[in-house]
Amino acid sequence: MSRLAPLSEDPLNEEETKRLSKRSQTWKNWVKSHFSLFSFFNKRSDLKILLSVLGCPLFPISLRPRSSILEVSSSAQYIVQHFRAATGCKKLEGMVKNIFTTGKVSMTMVEEPGSSGSSVVTPALSHKGCFVMWEMVPNRWLIELVVGGHKVLAGSDGKVAWRYTPWLGSHAAKGGVRPLRRALQGLDPMAISEVFSLAQYMGEKEMVGVDCFVLKLSADQPDLADRGDSTAEMIKHVTFGYFSQRNGLLVYLEDSYLTRIQSPGSYPLYWETTIGSKIEDYRTVEDVMIAHSGRTNVVITRFGDNLKSGPTIIRMEESWLIDDIAFNVPGLSIDCFIPPQDVHESHLEHSLDRPNSPLSH
Repeated sequence: MSRLAPLSEDPLNEEETKRLSKRSQTWKNWVKSHFSLFSFFNKRSDLKILLSVLGCPLFPISLRPRSSILEVSSSAQYIVQHFRAATGCKKLEGMVKNIFTTGKVSMTMVEEPGSSGSSVVTPALSHKGCFVMWEMVPNRWLIELVVGGHKVLAGSDGKVAWRYTPWLGSHAAKGGVRPLRRALQGLDPMAISEVFSLAQYMGEKEMVGVDCFVLKLSADQPDLADRGDSTAEMIKHVTFGYFSQRNGLLVYLEDSYLTRIQSPGSYPLYWETTIGSKIEDYRTVEDVMIAHSGRTNVVITRFGDNLKSGPTIIRMEESWLIDDIAFNVPGLSIDCFIPPQDVHESHLEHSLDRPNSPLSH
């Protein structure tokens, strides 16, 4: 890729930077970056909404083995084995140390018909950009995504996941380290086979015109509890993988999560976010089948007893194309995945405060 031009970001003085850095370490700011969408929407800051939601969401399930998993059904095992054989990733397991990917994206806010008070719907503005993503086994990843002059970064060093936006600074993700959802959209067959090896078989269903087997994964209660605090509670986070009955490939990925937010003295609000991704254009890269394009649709619904006008809905879309992908790129080290200093210090303090943390003994 050609070198990117310098980016202009919202100016912040030193005092504001320190204040945002401190505040953004809390779950409230993680929620703010995703859920305070309607204040952005009222100002027509569509790009901030798109990047907050579509930029670098996390997968609901960690790659680390969990002792609470029930026995996996033989049907689920068959589907995962079929996928591994179809993609060819089985023969590369244990051999791939890192993955490098570059691609292009186009993000659009979808306007509801009639929402502007006119019978004519104005075509939505598409924000175009590109991204670079690195992955290293195990659980290390880093993505830089540039859209419309704004750069968003996210990463994981295997211990803590974090994200940076120009309007909120750096902040750590609550809960255990999880893979980047973008990598599970057909780009990392090894990770896909690993997470879905623990899935529940849900039967058969036609999706995007393809007869599919359906596998389901759900975040367990301890994981959900780790992502909340006194004002925000993650109620559920589930994902469905749709695997073609004919060729075994993952053709659709859908996940949904529901969050309850309530400040003292106020009514509770509920936010439900559903993200569905059509995955296509599989091509062979170093003997492995990799998806090179796709489209994601997001529906965010806000509802609660105190909303007199009823539920409020936001819709958005993203399409992506993969330019290049390579395995085992020389020179990539664990130093490339070190989180920002303030995120690292915040995570260390949090670990020391937890009685069950190995750092506290």
